[in-house]
Amino acid sequence: MKITRLFDFPYYQMEKFNLEKAFNTKSNGVWVATSTREFLIKGNAISRGLLRLGIKPNDKIAVISTVNRTEWNIMDLGILQIGAQNVPLYPTISSDEYEYIFNHAEITHCFLSDKGLFDKVTIIKDKVPTLKEIYSFDEIEDCLNWKEVLALGKDESNQPEVEKIKEGVKPEDLATIIYTSGTTGTPKGVMLSHNNMVSNTLASLSRVPVVYGKYKVLSFLPVCHSFERILQYLYMYSGGEIYFAESIEKIKDNLNEVHPHIMSVVPRLLEKIYDGIIAKGTELTGIKKVLFFWAVGLGLQWKPYGENGWWYEFKLKIARKLIFSKWKAALGGELNTLVSGSAALQPRLTKVFCAAGLSIMEGYGLTETSPVATVNMFKGNLFRIGTVGKAIADVEIKIAEDGEILIKGPNVMLGYYKEPEKTAEVIKNGYFHTGDKGELDADGFLKITGRKKEIFKTSGGKYISPVLLENTMKQSRFIEQIMVVGDGEKMPAAIIQPAFDFIREWAKRHDFVLSGSNTELIADHRVIDRIQEDVDKKNRKFGDWEKIKRFELTPDVWGIDNNLLTPTMKPKRDIIKAKYIDLYNKIYEYQS
Repeated sequence: MKITRLFDFPYYQMEKFNLEKAFNTKSNGVWVATSTREFLIKGNAISRGLLRLGIKPNDKIAVISTVNRTEWNIMDLGILQIGAQNVPLYPTISSDEYEYIFNHAEITHCFLSDKGLFDKVTIIKDKVPTLKEIYSFDEIEDCLNWKEVLALGKDESNQPEVEKIKEGVKPEDLATIIYTSGTTGTPKGVMLSHNNMVSNTLASLSRVPVVYGKYKVLSFLPVCHSFERILQYLYMYSGGEIYFAESIEKIKDNLNEVHPHIMSVVPRLLEKIYDGIIAKGTELTGIKKVLFFWAVGLGLQWKPYGENGWWYEFKLKIARKLIFSKWKAALGGELNTLVSGSAALQPRLTKVFCAAGLSIMEGYGLTETSPVATVNMFKGNLFRIGTVGKAIADVEIKIAEDGEILIKGPNVMLGYYKEPEKTAEVIKNGYFHTGDKGELDADGFLKITGRKKEIFKTSGGKYISPVLLENTMKQSRFIEQIMVVGDGEKMPAAIIQPAFDFIREWAKRHDFVLSGSNTELIADHRVIDRIQEDVDKKNRKFGDWEKIKRFELTPDVWGIDNNLLTPTMKPKRDIIKAKYIDLYNKIYEYQS
């Protein structure tokens, strides 16, 4: 069958693979499998139930889940095939943001996962005139349960109505509105059609090494983000069994229970995995410790396609047998591909994980491009360290005169919901203007060099790319988060959140104790001096006008919950600067 709408994917899976364990969610300590057949049965029951609730084509349904789970995907199928739109939302945003989005999208019904989300949405329910009802996946007191909609759809007498509506859904029709969580300003609703996302899924498929119908996936990145969502459609198409991780804290346990072959990641997770492995290595003694760090050093020199020569490959074979095999075993034993997106990945991580036999496929894209625009891939010499790969099929990338990355193709969004002016600002002559800056090499590999809007000018008239500085500085294991400042000031500086756990471990290895609070830790001269050492080292890569001249440390862990990071782990610059304005003033008053 030909796939032209998103809800075609599970029907294709039924035709080609008919999996017994298509979707798998942990419940009360047990993995509960849903077959392809059961998935379609429940999806159609939801469609029938929604119609009986009075939901019509083009109604907007919010779906929110704290963690990925099978119910989300069933709702996605049930909503889309009756011509309504799934509006997926992050579970971590505030009630105020929910109020804005619900009203902007005119949400009629909301399906959410648990009591915490129910409490958050209940606060704003009376402020959203269009919102008729809230349903939960968990059993919650005073909240309707999604099983009531399933029960409402048990009677199949209106299935012909579902089929008629489904048949009338066109590839160019709106499928979903995804609200972007920008580092500044109110969220924008990105309108993506069925064709936007279907074309992106099928074009991305060739870049992900899968064995059709014979592989497992561990899914933990939020499916409300287009990156994980596209991957899940891709897994459906290629017959992969999807297992939903319980939480980021339980990923290691889930890896060893599921033994997946593929997992999507963000750079921060890879950094945490790497730091955890290195911390264990430092606890070794004698020859074991020597061999461990020999292997790590070898990994950091890795190049693809045997470019280092036979002697390096021989040593790498030994390192994989003695050391890296244990890394793989700790990650379930079968993991061979990590698909990375959402932020820049440090080349050192690409090298060491690839050396360990854990291939990293780094890509680039935005919600507005459905999202994939480029991906690295080993096959066909389509892999280059330090780049985000080459454009996928039917996608054109060019670099504007000012360095901005422009993207054209069937993956480019329909526009921003109810905001034609903002749409016109970013889509010109068919090209989406990303706001990112980049370079294309002679072979078409794309390298991201910064963010156009975030480039600022010092009082001396020198231009600074904070993202470039930040990505370089975050290679330090002592720095968890960093925001470069200095717009209109004499020189660049930085506000830094130290890697508290790693620093305490580092102190322990060096025979001194940092047992106090984070506030005491950031005042310790040994910590400050050690971070200064790394900042100085990284500064050598930049011109004198670009170097970070001063920094201040924060005692807080920057996170999504305290509104300092976006759901995709990018710093909210205006909010961070406002919160730490005293540190900002200290930096520049000191220089005045």
